[in-house]
Amino acid sequence: MGFMFENLDVYQKAVDFTDRILELTEGFKRGYGFLADQLNRAALSIATNLAEGNGRFTKPDRKNFFTIARGSVQECVPLLEVARRRNLLNEHRHAALRDDLESMAKMISGLIAGLEKRKS
Repeated sequence: MGFMFENLDVYQKAVDFTDRILELTEGFKRGYGFLADQLNRAALSIATNLAEGNGRFTKPDRKNFFTIARGSVQECVPLLEVARRRNLLNEHRHAALRDDLESMAKMISGLIAGLEKRKS
């Protein structure tokens, strides 16, 4: 792969997660386009902010984009919960997607902690 961020496990997980979300939201019932749109944007924001953060030269800039990516992970939690409550996804799929979010949140927190330990 040509870009450094493409080698990050968390980036790969984020792209895979986005793909699963896009597949899921294609099947949302009529009238839930607003939820599909918000969930798609939040999911995609994880990978895109990881990529953009890796393209930044200063530690504060990188940290800012990684923090936004972590915030997008958090944003997906209530969106998935609403989708579950509206029967747009089943319990098993909800649990699996939530596990992915927890894993990515930990990995992104690790990236941020690693940045803070590094010398400028």
